[in-house]
Amino acid sequence: MTNKKSIILGVIGLLLVAFGAVLVFMVPVIMKQQVEKNVRIDPSSGFAYEMWRDLPVPFFMSIYVFEIMNPKEMLLGEKPRVEQRGPYVYREQKQKTNITFNENGTVSFVEWRTFQFDPEKSAGSEEDYLVVPNFIVLVSSMMMKDSSYAVKFLLNLAFSMHNQQPFMNRTVKEILWGYNDPFLDFVNSLLPGVLPFTGKFGLFSDFNNSNTGIFTVDTGVEDISKVQMIDTWNGFKEVTYWHSDQANMVNGTAGQMWPPFRTPSQPLEFYSPDACRSLKLVYEREESFRGIPTFRYTAPNYLFANGTDYPPNAGFCPCVASGVMNVSSCRFNAPFFLSFPHFYNADPEYVESVDGLHPSEELHSLFLDLHPLTGIPMNCSIKMQLSLLTMGVSGISITGKIKPVILPILWFAESGYLDGPVYRTYYNTLIVLPIVLDYLQYILIALGLCFILVAVVLPFANQEKFCLFWRSNKKLDENYDITKAQKEKLTASNGTVLLEAKL
Repeated sequence: MTNKKSIILGVIGLLLVAFGAVLVFMVPVIMKQQVEKNVRIDPSSGFAYEMWRDLPVPFFMSIYVFEIMNPKEMLLGEKPRVEQRGPYVYREQKQKTNITFNENGTVSFVEWRTFQFDPEKSAGSEEDYLVVPNFIVLVSSMMMKDSSYAVKFLLNLAFSMHNQQPFMNRTVKEILWGYNDPFLDFVNSLLPGVLPFTGKFGLFSDFNNSNTGIFTVDTGVEDISKVQMIDTWNGFKEVTYWHSDQANMVNGTAGQMWPPFRTPSQPLEFYSPDACRSLKLVYEREESFRGIPTFRYTAPNYLFANGTDYPPNAGFCPCVASGVMNVSSCRFNAPFFLSFPHFYNADPEYVESVDGLHPSEELHSLFLDLHPLTGIPMNCSIKMQLSLLTMGVSGISITGKIKPVILPILWFAESGYLDGPVYRTYYNTLIVLPIVLDYLQYILIALGLCFILVAVVLPFANQEKFCLFWRSNKKLDENYDITKAQKEKLTASNGTVLLEAKL
């Protein structure tokens, strides 16, 4: 019976150890299969596909506007002085439409975006009046600076007829989302196609209820390492805004997800239609977002460097000092520039040329926290500043003696994070489950070894118990014999004593 129990316990222990050992090798395989199933763009993947299509993650656009505090002094040649207003926060909704799966393993889609003002998160109202550059006046003046005297005369006449000034006092809503200007209609009727603005003008008027073009990306069904990678944008593999093949390349993803199984040596590349170019973020350090391990990626110092400081950027020139990027070539030659907020990480001359700027790494650097196993962002804040080149233009009197300066207009932070049911599903599926399986494999191995140990020790334990029982019985018999002899002796002695007493 003892041998039978030992064999049963030994077999159970061996099975547990074997199953635990199998899990040690199988858990990574199972997790890899689960990740591949959940990150590829496939309607059969359920939750992952729905998340990719509708992006239920809360996104917010926080906009800070620089108000001009000394417009009259600027016309006399003084340094601009600005004060930051805001944030004016908008809830951003994104949804993919016209989803078409192609025979070559790609999928094409158009992503629509809408913005809705969130007064609770904002430090101000859309009805706040702010003094800002009159973009139509200053941009048209800059674009006409090399024109003939006759064209400049007509422009001066138009400014005068419509009572235009180089600075304007308008609401935040008008500045961002647009306003109707009779002057713009007049110039477009007089000089059609000369100005880049038509109809309602606003800095973000093309953003709301709009899309970012037709993206065609790899589904990852055939090769998971290519999932989300852009095949074409608007049917092209490169753009024509810049002056080198490298600068015109459409690289990376659409900026929402990346291929899984990332390593620190792999940068994050994505194409931004708003910046008209591909951008690259680099690994900085390990982080954690609500219990989920992440890699933190930030912008490299050379992202907006000029061609002298970073030769690969020469294709984006004509350049100025490092830290700002001239985007006029993709903005109808209007003199707009991109940079980090408050000219963070830029040449000090930009900050020194405008009073009221205070660059800070904590406030003005961008970051993206990515779960390296799946390639899905957990938390991000992408920050950019839009600036305008302003100066007095000879022959256009309204521009006065404005010094040439790249004047910050506004900066925005586009942020989002995993939350709610999406976060819980993601956390349970890709974080809790692997931890449970990881612990389970070692628990099974430890439990199996305990069973084997008991099976080995059990026969010896039973043998020792039998020996102890036999020895105990032998001593009892010996004691019984001794007691019996003593009793008989005592009885005999007592009988003699009693007999003697009778006599």
